[in-house]
Amino acid sequence: MSKGNDTFKTLGVAGGLCLVCSILVSSLVVELRPQQQKNAELDLKKNVLKSAGLISDSADAQKIQEEFDKMETVIVDMNTGEKVDSIDASSFDQIDSSKDAKQAIQIPPDLDVSNLGQRAKYAKVYLKRDESGKVQTVILNHWGKGLWSTMYGFIALEEDANTIKGFSYYSHGETPGLGGEVDNQKWKQQWIGKKIYDEEGNVDFTVAKAEATGEYQVDGLSGATITANGVTKSIKYWFGEHGYDNFLENVRSGEI
Repeated sequence: MSKGNDTFKTLGVAGGLCLVCSILVSSLVVELRPQQQKNAELDLKKNVLKSAGLISDSADAQKIQEEFDKMETVIVDMNTGEKVDSIDASSFDQIDSSKDAKQAIQIPPDLDVSNLGQRAKYAKVYLKRDESGKVQTVILNHWGKGLWSTMYGFIALEEDANTIKGFSYYSHGETPGLGGEVDNQKWKQQWIGKKIYDEEGNVDFTVAKAEATGEYQVDGLSGATITANGVTKSIKYWFGEHGYDNFLENVRSGEI
């Protein structure tokens, strides 16, 4: 048998193996997709609840779902701060929408302190009410630029829509031991009880350069000034006039 035939057979066997492997991989992707989506949804619910201290890190899937079922998920018009009933909250993704030119708007340069460029027209917010229907907890998406990455998280507020109940980032690429300290539990604990707005309604919260002083600051992040400044700018934007300000005013007035 010639070397040409041997080569042809080898290539044929290799091609056949590649075809079989690609079919198997494709089948596995299709088969696992529903479970992957389910896991992603559960992880989102866990991060929402953790940001408000409503569950522990060790909470299982059943506990997460039970606590999340007590929440109300609503879509809000970012310009008016009013609820929007025409959009399905279960399928709406605020972050994806912020990247879609048809679903987003440009942030005016003088207001874009966090360098986001654009934001979605609508927001997904999470509410927990008491038995009378009054809002007890408000949980909001927030994200902004750090040193190396965009940092994505949630922040929870008390019923006054001003006092911080909890704060977290669930995704970022900051330097471990420096900017990565945004994940430090002790640092996040400092946020609890702090306030966003001053008595005149201005966003006054900042990450201090060193030790915090007063009810509008948390300690700085040693060796991570750019990351810390990114956190401050993110809060300033999302709670400002182009962010959640109108919605939170509606919460305070009892319209939500």
